[in-house]
Amino acid sequence: MSLTPPADGVPEVPDTPLARALVEIEVHVATSGWDQPAQLFALVDTADLIRREPALASVMGLDPDSGALTAVQQDQLPSEQSLEEALESISWPAEVVGCAAVVERVVLPPEVDAEIPDDPAAAAAFAAAHPARQELRLAAGTTRDGATFCAMRFRSHDHDSLVVTGEDLVPGLLQRLQATLDPDPGR
Repeated sequence: MSLTPPADGVPEVPDTPLARALVEIEVHVATSGWDQPAQLFALVDTADLIRREPALASVMGLDPDSGALTAVQQDQLPSEQSLEEALESISWPAEVVGCAAVVERVVLPPEVDAEIPDDPAAAAAFAAAHPARQELRLAAGTTRDGATFCAMRFRSHDHDSLVVTGEDLVPGLLQRLQATLDPDPGR
């Protein structure tokens, strides 16, 4: 994971619809600054969206031949639930080919793991006050076919060219997102 900006100022991103969508989502959310609640996005096939909503597609300037995914931001999640709890009750209609979530988290280096309290509230307070903490924004997404991608920005390196990417930076969140796409409601 390198935080050195690429020579052209644009992070290296695989040329896949999901990767492009996740980086676009992270950059979009970044325009509103930090300290935001978790956000959820449906990912739809752009060509399908153009067929279903030609007027909307025209206003948005969507290209039917791009092979892209279009992110559709969902209503704000209930504030009394964590993202993980909210995902347990979400399922998507067939038109949604994937989904993504954006969350902000505080992370600590592995060497302090043994010091973290077991109580969740105490652990959160410990992390928030720790001098080695790093704040980050993470956009994670998956598609019905199981493809995954993540885009992550550290608050201390807050620039579009410094977005770190990878296929499975947060496996637990990606699994929860994938479960929302499961056609079996008894998941």
